[in-house]
Amino acid sequence: MNTIRIEYPEHLPDYELVDSGNGEKLEKFSGYTIIRPDPRALWQKSQKNEVWSRANAKFERTGSEGGLWNIAAPPPQPWYFRYKKCAFLLKPTDFKHVGVFPEQAVNWDWMTTQINRCHPSPPAGGEGSQPTIKTPRDSGSTGRNDIHILNLFAYTGTATVIAAKQGAFVTHVDSVKSTISWAHENCILSNVPSDRVRWIEEDAYTFVLREGKREKTYDGIIMDPPRFGRGSRGEVWKLEEDLPKLLTACKQILVPHPLFILINAYTADISSIVLQHMMEDLMKDKKGTMMFGELATKESASGRLLPQGIFARWQQ
Repeated sequence: MNTIRIEYPEHLPDYELVDSGNGEKLEKFSGYTIIRPDPRALWQKSQKNEVWSRANAKFERTGSEGGLWNIAAPPPQPWYFRYKKCAFLLKPTDFKHVGVFPEQAVNWDWMTTQINRCHPSPPAGGEGSQPTIKTPRDSGSTGRNDIHILNLFAYTGTATVIAAKQGAFVTHVDSVKSTISWAHENCILSNVPSDRVRWIEEDAYTFVLREGKREKTYDGIIMDPPRFGRGSRGEVWKLEEDLPKLLTACKQILVPHPLFILINAYTADISSIVLQHMMEDLMKDKKGTMMFGELATKESASGRLLPQGIFARWQQ
């Protein structure tokens, strides 16, 4: 029986969803309180206005995509989000993001479990000895000593850092130079060895096609595709049109016995059931198990869940 899961992080010391409602959410990142718009928060706020009025900053939309921050008190410098032994730099952006999506912690935990099934002693960042890192293997290799992960639409690299800290070799792909620089900063903050991450500034679909022609393969793939985007050379990405093509191309770059696949999306236009069916198409010739559902964050006072995205996962 197919069951749609609802998952949310329970214990994140550096994040709190204080309240939500009337199209907004009140959050606290490492002690700094912000208000951001959220079109899914259609209900009433549970906290009094005086609680909201104490926010340090509020993001105000000025167009369909971007906006400006109204800052009552500046964030601490530096401003960090910590997850286990990793640290991530936070900063307000023109698109309301601050560099970390806390609901992803459940995906990070799951990914860590999958990597540790084959690499039980994480070597990165001083946690044990460091193995020799190889370039991604050709399709004829069957060795499992080095785990090779492809992170597509990798943004500021939270998944890249966490996978690398668990001993994986990560190829980090994003089309925006500034976010790759941000991800590189996060690797430095988290003491990830420089030879563990390969940085690629390129359109995700173009890169996957190139890797297929090179006969390069990966043990696992992570992707977090946007609803709409543009590549480094002006390529246009539309999720409904391009995600099926990307997944078809990904078939060519998986090892014969992959470790895991993770697809995450934020669009409200499709269901996690859609991701489930696309994952089934991708992995129909592989033996493994799958789960799919929604990600959320949980209000600290009321316990209400705020939907934050959808996911599908496959594991060996």
